[in-house]
Amino acid sequence: MMTALVVMAAVGWHEPPSSQEVAAASVSTSSSFLPTKPNGTPPPGPAPDGMAWIPGGEFSMGAGDAPEMNDVGMNATRDSRPIHRVYVDGFWMDKTDVTNAQFEKFVKATGYITVAERTPRAEDFPGAPPENLVAGSVVFSPPDHPVELNDHFQWWSYVKGANWRHPLGSQSDLKRKEKYPVVQIAYEDALAYAKWAGKRLPTEAEWEFAARGGLTGKPYVWGDEFRPKGQWMANTHQGHFPNQDTGADKFVGIAPVAQFPPNGYGLYDMAGNVWQWTSDWYRPDYYAQLAAEGGIARNPKGPDSPFDPDEPGEKKRVHRGGSFLCTDQYCSRYMVGTRGKGEVSTGTNHLGFRCVQDANAAPTSPMGERR
Repeated sequence: MMTALVVMAAVGWHEPPSSQEVAAASVSTSSSFLPTKPNGTPPPGPAPDGMAWIPGGEFSMGAGDAPEMNDVGMNATRDSRPIHRVYVDGFWMDKTDVTNAQFEKFVKATGYITVAERTPRAEDFPGAPPENLVAGSVVFSPPDHPVELNDHFQWWSYVKGANWRHPLGSQSDLKRKEKYPVVQIAYEDALAYAKWAGKRLPTEAEWEFAARGGLTGKPYVWGDEFRPKGQWMANTHQGHFPNQDTGADKFVGIAPVAQFPPNGYGLYDMAGNVWQWTSDWYRPDYYAQLAAEGGIARNPKGPDSPFDPDEPGEKKRVHRGGSFLCTDQYCSRYMVGTRGKGEVSTGTNHLGFRCVQDANAAPTSPMGERR
């Protein structure tokens, strides 16, 4: 492994709430949700390939109380309070996470080398033994027996050779995995792809407006119940975490994109499967800052700088959506409105991304070239 710090920052580990998070949570509850008011303007033109029109508008942003959620699950809402009013302009959004096939086209066209494929530099990791300075990334490595959930190093490992081509390490590959979301993607990797494609990464506010699909204050992107009429609506973890995934939702681990119903805006996998990068720096008190300013925050782009009180030296961006590892036994961040976080230079095998495009942007071809 590189260092304990790298792995801890990379996986967005779910520590007990900080004092800032608790203070923010005490300000507001789910009763603060007001109706979503989508813009009535039509799309500016035909949809770009693989994208859906998100009308934008005014909505209540943040996480409310899920009636069926336990105390562990509700800890996921600590840094998602207070619920506050936000407006975003309309935009286009990828219907699915970027897939391996799409990312491969980008790599072939540009020769891009991802962060996980580069050998770490000693100056970036002072004190790390030379033998640990090898290209690789963080991989979910579950134990074969139940463990206490107070030490995430029991199920995360830094694996030599792990990258987007080999998500679990050098012995894994992407054969027949073209339609799976690309993972092991650091923030700069996602930015590079987005720029090539003539797109960008969504802000946290854009991401949440899109995920809600026009609904108001629901705990899930599809509504009020985690399993309406017994139907699985997202790829999450079933069984005992972290040592057993029963695959009751038909998938053990990661799934191809678009295997579950889309939300109200035609977007797939806005909950579960893989986490998604947003462009916002992470701060647990950012929502409290916006609420203190009063009124409606218009197209917020996140705080000017990052700060995680548990790891103040790490630069983190916000993750959204949860992953195939989310469960109310440990992490219930498949709930819409909840937030994840990750150190910008590190990917994992449950972290990917999707892109957005401004309404007035020049159209692009599927290969990312301007028309």
